[in-house]
Amino acid sequence: MLKDMLTAAEARRIALAAQGFGAPRPSGPVTKRQLLTLIERLGVIQIDSVNVVSRTHYLPAFSRLGAYRRELLEEVAWASKRPLFEYWAHEASLLPLTSQPLFRWRMQDARDGVGLWKGVARFRRERAEFVEKVLSEIATRGPMSASELEMGHKGQGGWWGWSEAKRAVEGLFWTGDLTTATRRGTFERVYGLPETVLPRAIVDAPTPSREDAQRELLRIAGRAMGVATAKDLRDYFRMPVEGARARLAELVEDGSLLPVRVNGWREPAYLDPAARWPRRIDAQALLSPFDNLIWFRERTERMFGVRYRIEIYTPADKRTHGYYVLPFLEGDALTARVDLKADRKARTLVVQASHAEPWATDATPLRLAAELKLMAGWLGLETLRVEKKGDLAGSLSDVVG
Repeated sequence: MLKDMLTAAEARRIALAAQGFGAPRPSGPVTKRQLLTLIERLGVIQIDSVNVVSRTHYLPAFSRLGAYRRELLEEVAWASKRPLFEYWAHEASLLPLTSQPLFRWRMQDARDGVGLWKGVARFRRERAEFVEKVLSEIATRGPMSASELEMGHKGQGGWWGWSEAKRAVEGLFWTGDLTTATRRGTFERVYGLPETVLPRAIVDAPTPSREDAQRELLRIAGRAMGVATAKDLRDYFRMPVEGARARLAELVEDGSLLPVRVNGWREPAYLDPAARWPRRIDAQALLSPFDNLIWFRERTERMFGVRYRIEIYTPADKRTHGYYVLPFLEGDALTARVDLKADRKARTLVVQASHAEPWATDATPLRLAAELKLMAGWLGLETLRVEKKGDLAGSLSDVVG
């Protein structure tokens, strides 16, 4: 009989196992099947363009599988026949194709102007005829990037200076009228019609009701997290608060989730009935700031006792730990954090700052150094350099040499 009260340590180990940290990394080269199995387990991979170390969507697989070929992810994400698609799930995300019908309610909301960025929603309202012309152009000519659409004003470049064509295709992407055909160059999205880009079986798949789709997304989130609060579950796919309580009650009723309490957690939790209960986790991994395990900062603090914030947008003189900081998972704890930069010109992975958590041990610098060296090699960098900043820098530097 399953317990209805978990210790905080049990919950943490269950969560880590559910996230793919409960088994050793593959001993040989990582296969496409192993990569896909991991992505299916996680349900979603966040995409982000920041490339200080590596773009974030490459990192979750490295954290769990080790030094896999990054081309494998590109093949499953953006090759002509691939099992993944892009959409707004957590944030901009890669997901298994089978999840596409589960987001059609969100696409319909976007058509109704709900959930869109205000600027995109306003543009769709005010320039509806132009948006339709852009859609027609891609339907006629085939997949195109925004820069290839010689339509409308060009804009000023940068995030807030999108061209009119870019605003149009992004709005159409949100509504599901366009999807990503591929990526090219420096990560440029190429847009195409779903009926010409996605497999016919996915395009023709029945559209579930909003309630059925949201139940399934919460079920996927529950499996991916192992044990989670209602807020954790909603955050995984950025689900609306409205209706969530009813959907969770239905999942409890049909046995897809089990209500439990976790010692030290203020809110009730839900347990995946198929979750593994490992007695020990012996993980060793550097985590992207946008890794599924830690992207919801409230859950990270509750599970690991670590207050983690990304400081990219914090002025340099006000940063506590650095610009692009990766927490280090050691065993079942976050024991350190390192501010990393890939100096590609010098072929060096630079540890710009390194800090230990209070419970770090003498083994932490050794294990962290091993992981940093593995990452450097995976990134095609030849050397590792530790700067003298942070309370872990001295011991880490001694180990790295």
